[in-house]
This record gives sequence, structure tokens and C-alpha cells, in this order.
Amino acid sequence: MGLIPSAAMATRAFSQTPSTDVADIRSQGTGNPGALNVGQTVGTSAGLIVMGADIAKGYAAGVVGRKIAGPAGANAAASAAVVGHCYPITAGFSGGKGVATSIGQVLATFPVYFPIDVAVALVSAANPKMKHRTFTANTIASGIWIGTSSLWWRKRWNNSWGPEPTGSLPLGALVSSAVIFSRFRSSLVAARSTS
Repeated sequence: MGLIPSAAMATRAFSQTPSTDVADIRSQGTGNPGALNVGQTVGTSAGLIVMGADIAKGYAAGVVGRKIAGPAGANAAASAAVVGHCYPITAGFSGGKGVATSIGQVLATFPVYFPIDVAVALVSAANPKMKHRTFTANTIASGIWIGTSSLWWRKRWNNSWGPEPTGSLPLGALVSSAVIFSRFRSSLVAARSTS
């Protein structure tokens, strides 16, 4: 599910020109095929559609994985959606940053953490003294995601509509967090090399 190119599809659908070169989101704005870049270069409506589609990819993968193989399947499939979104084989392993897809993963596999995730991201991103706020906010949120999921698994606490917390919950959080961190780090390195 992570391989579905939602940003490219929305850009083509909302583009004023029929040329696929002009309509390719990788040649516009920051070049990142994600909701923020689509929203800034194509329009808010297109950006919101991409965000919803990317969240749905992570959520749907978790739901399908759970039906097939229980909690481990949910966590493995949702993490695979994040990996596929960030490193799609169909686009030369150059995808988005995976944040929205990981939100879908959280909603499918660890819904009790979702409000905490949103709060941590908002507080971190709102600090004007913080360098690279989006990167830092995601790094902090990812660390708390991994730690909180480990605690939920060890304590066997209620997970709302999500699957029973098992060892696959923090493992899935770790895999997705590492991939997202890698994508953000690559963007920062690329930005420094061009400036």
C-alpha cells in the first residue's frame, strides 16, 4: 500500500497543464512527494487529499495485516507501508518522508498513543528556538512512540480498538521511526549541500 503514489496522482489530477514532467511533484517545490509540498505547490485541497490518502495507506495496511496475521501482522504490514512510501521501488526508492503514513500506522496499531503523538508533535514544532523544527519534532515524537509502545506491551494495557500490544508493537514503531528519520536526515544533508 505504501507504493501507491498519492502525491504524484494528486499533482497530476490538480495540475493546470497536461505534461507529466510539469505535473510531477518531484520537479516542484522541495521535490518531496508529500502532502506539505503538494499543498504548497499545487494547492491546499490537493495537499489535504494527499495527507488523507497517505494516512489511509498506513491504516489500511495495519487493518489488513491484522486480519491476516493478528497483532504481528498489523505491525509488520503498517511498517511495510511506511517503508514502501519512503523507499518505493517503483520510483527509484525516492519517496516521501512517511509522517502521514505513520499516523495511519498509529491509528491502526496503537490508537491510544495517537493523542500523545499529536500533542508531542505540536509542542515540539511550536518551539521557535528549535532548529529544523519538523525534523526535531518527528524525532522526539518517534522516540516517545517507541518508548510508549514498549511500556504498553510490557504492561499489557488496553489499546482501545487496536490489536493486543505484543513485542511487534515497539518493533514496528522502531522500524517506521528509523525509516522516517533516515528520510528527514537525507533531506537535511541534501539541503545543506545545495546551499
